[in-house]
Amino acid sequence: MDGKGLAITYGVMLFLVGIQSGLLIWPVFIALPNIAKIVVIMGYWAVVALALVLLVNWQIKQYYDRPVRKLSMVSKKVAEGNFLVHLEPRHSADEYDFIDVMYTDFNTMVQELGSIETLKNDFISNVSHEIKTPLAIMQNYASALRNLNITPEQRLEYTETIISATDRLNNLVSNILKLNKLENQKIIPSMEEYDLCGQLTECALSFENLLDAKNLAFNVEMDDRALIRADKSMLEIVWNNLLTNAIKFTEPGGTISLAQTSDENTVTVTISDTGCGMSESTLKHIFDKFYQGDTSHSQEGNGLGLALAFRVVELLGGKISVESSPGRGSAFSVCLNTAA
Repeated sequence: MDGKGLAITYGVMLFLVGIQSGLLIWPVFIALPNIAKIVVIMGYWAVVALALVLLVNWQIKQYYDRPVRKLSMVSKKVAEGNFLVHLEPRHSADEYDFIDVMYTDFNTMVQELGSIETLKNDFISNVSHEIKTPLAIMQNYASALRNLNITPEQRLEYTETIISATDRLNNLVSNILKLNKLENQKIIPSMEEYDLCGQLTECALSFENLLDAKNLAFNVEMDDRALIRADKSMLEIVWNNLLTNAIKFTEPGGTISLAQTSDENTVTVTISDTGCGMSESTLKHIFDKFYQGDTSHSQEGNGLGLALAFRVVELLGGKISVESSPGRGSAFSVCLNTAA
């Protein structure tokens, strides 16, 4: 009960006591025998008690029982899979009581559950699509290999295509498992102190053939040495995914840059490119699972790389951000704590 309700109740009780006081000085009451006076007073308070019980019972039903029953009914609908239900608070926002707060919290919970359900359905749909594509390729080319009239060159080409599809499928399943473990915190980082610049150099060298194949310029600006305390193998996933994306979305003849800067407490790595860039709508979802800004799927990938990188950096206590605009390339920045 709020302050206003308490004040009203207190006033009513004072009024009832006042009535009793009036009875005590009423001439007719004074003339009654003592036993009759007792009966009248007890009868008066019996009526008052009955009225209070009925009032309290009405208030409980009106303010507690009915709202809770209503909450119970819509909760059952949510349990049955209906995430469109909504409970309207009974008061304006500046006069919320605990029932109103419970209703708004319930609405928020239902909205989150609906989002989770949508994500789950999208996840299943996307996984099915991504698995179906390489399986279809493998089936088609395996069937083609049964043709005894194909040339050795064709047989080799079909075999390489099947191997490529199996690699893509294996990579997809591997990334899904890694992402699932990261999101469920089943992977405990193995923290160690190591030279980040050395790791970045090794990762960049592993992409030398891809850079040469697309005739991409590669600019590097970083210190000779930068010590951090992190999980080395997990961060390698981040750098490989960011470099892969930069190469994939940069046209031949473009430029990719790798920059590293440090201050007293943090080290920042920025991988930028002169590629196609991204729109604002793409930027909002770029770290979502299976999201691909290239809706045509003409580029190879399954939309898990950046989601994986985001979870890794988050798990290691860092931050990852991106700046981009259509036609002007993209720049991904990862900020990590330096070694203690």
